[in-house]
Amino acid sequence: MSTALPAALLAALLGPVSVATAAPAAVAAQQANPYVPDGAVWTQQYFNSGSGTNKAELHADILRPKNLPADAKTPVILSIGPYFSHFGSTGDEGKTQAGPSTRFNDLVVGGKLMERGYTFVMVDLRGFGGSTGCLDWMGPGEQGDVKAALDWAGQQPWSNGQVGMYGKSYDAATGLIGLGSGASSLKAVVSQEPVYDAYRYLYTNGLARPNHLGTPQAYDGISQLPPVGGVNGDDAHYAQNAAYEDSHPECVKNNDTLTQNPDHQSSFWKARNFLTPARGSTVPLFLTQGFIESNTKPEGVQELLQGLKGPVRGWLGQWDHVRGNETDSSGALEMGRAAWFDEVMRFYDKHLKGTAPNVQDPAFAIEGSDGSWRQQTNWPQAGASPTVDLKTGSYSSPLKSLSVAAAQPSAEAAAKFAQPPMSSAKQLPPGVGSNGQDLESLGSAGLNPPAGLSAAEQKTKPSAKTPKAASGGLWTASQPVASATRITGTPSLTVQSSAAAGANIAVELYDLAADGSGVLINSMVSTLNSGAATRVELLSLDWALAKGHSLAVRVGAAKGSLQVQLTSAKLSLSLQSTSQDQATQGDRSPYLDYYISSYTSKLPTIKPSFQLNLKP
Repeated sequence: MSTALPAALLAALLGPVSVATAAPAAVAAQQANPYVPDGAVWTQQYFNSGSGTNKAELHADILRPKNLPADAKTPVILSIGPYFSHFGSTGDEGKTQAGPSTRFNDLVVGGKLMERGYTFVMVDLRGFGGSTGCLDWMGPGEQGDVKAALDWAGQQPWSNGQVGMYGKSYDAATGLIGLGSGASSLKAVVSQEPVYDAYRYLYTNGLARPNHLGTPQAYDGISQLPPVGGVNGDDAHYAQNAAYEDSHPECVKNNDTLTQNPDHQSSFWKARNFLTPARGSTVPLFLTQGFIESNTKPEGVQELLQGLKGPVRGWLGQWDHVRGNETDSSGALEMGRAAWFDEVMRFYDKHLKGTAPNVQDPAFAIEGSDGSWRQQTNWPQAGASPTVDLKTGSYSSPLKSLSVAAAQPSAEAAAKFAQPPMSSAKQLPPGVGSNGQDLESLGSAGLNPPAGLSAAEQKTKPSAKTPKAASGGLWTASQPVASATRITGTPSLTVQSSAAAGANIAVELYDLAADGSGVLINSMVSTLNSGAATRVELLSLDWALAKGHSLAVRVGAAKGSLQVQLTSAKLSLSLQSTSQDQATQGDRSPYLDYYISSYTSKLPTIKPSFQLNLKP
């Protein structure tokens, strides 16, 4: 039964007070709702975020334990993002009955939230699902929504005031926003594969990524998803809010235009860097990050970790854009480590309930480049931090990684990234999935491949067994290492150059074997400061060179044909011995072998010019 109110009365009642709405069906019928997990009762509420022209009404789906009174106070786990529309996460999921998003039913069921006495809340960011307002690409409006949702969740009569956050990808980024929100109710955050800085999802040091136009347009489409129709569909209140973007064309226009600024120092992008407000946070964090991620890359992870003052847990390793509990088609865990929900719930129980864990989990569980797992008290841990001189000279032609550019999709890759057709009139841009997942297909895949590779080329696997040759650029290599040597943390390159305005640079790091084959283990691109030094931070990594292997470095142009003269090039590294590694449980992540086969090239003969010494 719908409880929707006439628009005038609804507006008069809303104000700053949250409004509760029963599910469209009667409570008895709700038990048969296929989108409500067993043991849960679903309700909806609305509350305000912001004020004046920045005001939005946010919609929340609430799952409460069925066996508890409606006003029983419980800890709350909150997820807030763009993917909780009743119609579907990113497109039409074919629903004929209104119900809560199933995006995190794996947590509700796998973590036994209802049995453990937790409330799970999903809040639509402004402009998405049942919320009004203009989508804001992780900007001040959405950041205000996170704060408003945390305050609201901590003050409800069914809340004990202890709120945790949970998410992956976009709704993992809102967890990081929560760290810097100052919300007193926030007591713990679980953030899987987040974005640390919204700029770096669309641009890299002044250069546009292939998705810089497609990603904003994709979220335009998600913001315009309709309500579930039909006799069992969404009520009038939800439907009215869901139509907000349709009647406010400036929302999409602003999202498409304001995001097209490659200047990282602009006020627009400074307001969307989550690292600055999170610095100094004491809120406990549980983070996952794949070092060879194809979507939300490890750009900012070390800066985040070093700036926090509270307890930090982490799973770090060699996987793609996946969840801690996710499995591949054969049933193998994508991250390789078992018991994700056990660890997550021990984390939540400790910080939201005050229950001491009966198992001591490692602070950081890390999968190395050989697939083995170790534990550390923090990350990174470096025993030596050398700065080495690289070859100088001139370049003008863009680098080309032929092993990637010449690749053909494997069956596994094609199946993984295939997108099902959509049946709704509300179509998303081509290539955007409607499979209930976040937008895997829109990140510039792999590390940061040299400019000029299409999205398809970046997500493919070589069809030939023999590595293709990688040529061009200025090459430097180390002497073969005498013992296994881990490159960890965040390398940086500092160059002096003479170049015209608009010139740029690309740098690649390779694990070079004795047979001349090299695995691309890191890469970065950047514009150059004409006539001045340019410092470029590469991706964070954790990759060990086996005994007898070398580090090879290639520098050249990212795009265009402007002549660049390098007069100085210095690479700063953090090194760690593998001899003191302390093992922890975990298997080799399936993506690691796929990655190595995809990013291996035949390198030219390079005369060694420096040593990697593990002694400080």
